[in-house]
Amino acid sequence: MKRKFKIAGLVLLAALCLFLILDFVFPFQPKIDYATQVTDHKGNVIHAFLSKGDKWRLYASVSEITPLLRKTLIYKEDQYFYSHPGINPFAIVRAGVRNIFTGRRTSGASTITMQVVRLVEPRRRTYLNKILEIHRAFQLEWHYSKAEILQMYLNLVPYGGNIEGIKAASLLYFGKLPKLLSLSEITALTIVPNRPSSLRPGTRNDALVAARNVWLRRFEAEQLFDKNIIQDALNEPLVVKRLQAPKLAPHLALRLKKEHPDQPVIYSQLNIQLQNQIEEQVKNYINRRKMMNIHNTSVLVVNNETMEVEAYIGSADFYNAFDGGQVDGVKAVRSPGSTLKPLLYAAAFDHGLITPKNIVNDVPSNFSGYEPENFDQHFNGPVTAEFALANSLNIPAVKILKEVSMPVLISKLRKAGFKTIDKQAKNLGLSMILGGCGVTLEELTRLFAAFSNEGELKKLRYTSETPLDKKGTPIISHEAAYLLTNILTQITRPDLPTNFDNTYHLPKIAWKTGTSYGKRDAWSIGYNRRFTVGVWVGNFSGEGVPELSGANTATPLLFSIFNALDYNSPKGWYQTPANVSLRKVCAASGDIPSEFCTHQILDQYITGVSAYKKCQHLRWVFTDKSGKMSYCTYCIPENGFEKRTYPNLAPELIAYNELQKIPYQKIPPHNPDCERVFHEGPPLIVSPNDGSEYYLRPDEPQQIQLACQTSNDVQEVFWYINDKLSKKSAPHESVFVSLPLGRVKISCSDDKGRNSNIWVTVKKM
Repeated sequence: MKRKFKIAGLVLLAALCLFLILDFVFPFQPKIDYATQVTDHKGNVIHAFLSKGDKWRLYASVSEITPLLRKTLIYKEDQYFYSHPGINPFAIVRAGVRNIFTGRRTSGASTITMQVVRLVEPRRRTYLNKILEIHRAFQLEWHYSKAEILQMYLNLVPYGGNIEGIKAASLLYFGKLPKLLSLSEITALTIVPNRPSSLRPGTRNDALVAARNVWLRRFEAEQLFDKNIIQDALNEPLVVKRLQAPKLAPHLALRLKKEHPDQPVIYSQLNIQLQNQIEEQVKNYINRRKMMNIHNTSVLVVNNETMEVEAYIGSADFYNAFDGGQVDGVKAVRSPGSTLKPLLYAAAFDHGLITPKNIVNDVPSNFSGYEPENFDQHFNGPVTAEFALANSLNIPAVKILKEVSMPVLISKLRKAGFKTIDKQAKNLGLSMILGGCGVTLEELTRLFAAFSNEGELKKLRYTSETPLDKKGTPIISHEAAYLLTNILTQITRPDLPTNFDNTYHLPKIAWKTGTSYGKRDAWSIGYNRRFTVGVWVGNFSGEGVPELSGANTATPLLFSIFNALDYNSPKGWYQTPANVSLRKVCAASGDIPSEFCTHQILDQYITGVSAYKKCQHLRWVFTDKSGKMSYCTYCIPENGFEKRTYPNLAPELIAYNELQKIPYQKIPPHNPDCERVFHEGPPLIVSPNDGSEYYLRPDEPQQIQLACQTSNDVQEVFWYINDKLSKKSAPHESVFVSLPLGRVKISCSDDKGRNSNIWVTVKKM
């Protein structure tokens, strides 16, 4: 007897060794081709794609298999599932005996594990293949838990046509997730795989109900469930029909599928109720503007606290092929118009260059040949920095960019993840701040979310796999973000839409608009404590529309979304940072008051950062008693003079006053007998541009304009061509001269002896 046990043990050991060797040489690693499904933040499937094999095979996790589903399925398919090693020997013997004595296959012996093997590796039903199937079943049990095997079965079981798996069947036949199925629905779905053609849901419902009731009565006889539960299931009508797969939020779903091609379930952070609501708003909004030849819009909604993307609308209508509805406007590269100005002003705050009340001149200016204009083609003269930003004035923005410097701003934009600007960096000039670059709605919305988060840039969270940046990347300081928000919250500004001023429809938000050159893009980006919303309106074709503007085209939609999203937000507003303080400044300059400053106002500034500069909007000038001649300290007489104040105007403001015939107090001519030569404040040559090349036709005499800007005390200027006097004129008068061929030196001297030079090249055409 002992010998027999020993032999049996050796046989079992040899069999085990053979199994392990075969398992190592021929491993069984099921690779299941799942369809891609995208869920919302609650786990509901909002979009599904066919698998590579055109199957609706949706992955269901172990947690989605409810106890009711597990109990029903195991009782029906494999009552000894949790006790056998992959095969049921008794069932195999029983089936073999019956098949031998009847001469045909009267009963099967497949366990759930063996069915999984057959579903993963389908083969013809032969005895040899059955042996291989048994070996694979052992391998499956060796490497996977019972819960995982049951999960595979439920993900692969066929339901007729190209529908496979309990989750796909539940969604496409009942329109709900498996966890919401009733006993009646579960029973119906568990019997379909045995007869997928004759019991296909939606086409053979009567036969399916009859088969369902047979199994429910069997459950009752076996006391698997209480009688009242069985009775309710028997009485429940089977409402089943073939449904369409969910196709919500198509732009985001396509994007996530492309970014996660091999992931069966993509858990997005989308709030589908909010998504549907905004989609409806967008569709209605654009329908009302199609008569204006405006056909598309894109919207992105970000939760500032979690950085989750809660709504993503790529176009007004995804299925409108005529207007390019399948273009994803959230990722499209467009001209930003004026939407980058807030970052520029914040950088200037952080560099101590300006404070909100500092005065900048909104007058015609020449920046090495670049002469920007305002959107309304008007000039405002001296304005505060906050007025310039709130009113989106172009010339002050270019002036500030020149002070901040292009490398500093581009560095910030690179840090903020502006990819197109990073590529364009070498070719960008001052015009970039007015829209001369490329951005996306996604990049802009993320930037404005950083303004809301105290200047810290954080990653957008499209899926639950993206971790939350507890501490983001500082783009601007907390103090600069606060000053910026205060300015962008003002409502006394031209980009407030018509009919919104002083109405309950106006949400409390900070926002900035933008309109690109040619009126091709209208932007409006806004934020409060809870949300940042980015809106773009225009045509994907790039066609401009005269009526298109950020203020009247994009902002009404922005306000409408905020009113629906977070009207009267309970989160309150932003608190003043500790390093932001108040100080008195001169209203005429925004600088620290000097002895001239009688009109003083309060201004916010960043302690230890903002410049402490004394006001110089006026200056002392020594004149004779009649005020008709001025003296410098070199030629001031011993008596017979007076000390008076005169405006200390910048040359471009003087030129603007002269051009517009605006009266201003001029400094009297300097003492003609004085021999002193001045050095500070030489004339600024604004035409022609230094280093320019001119091509002249020899058969047509052409002249070139000479123009300059000078200080308030200049009465006359002298123009020299190659060091030879050519013309003399009033300081703000343009003159025209003919230039010789070759490299030409142009000089301008004022009546104080101050001089400046430029060089140009003149060639034949």
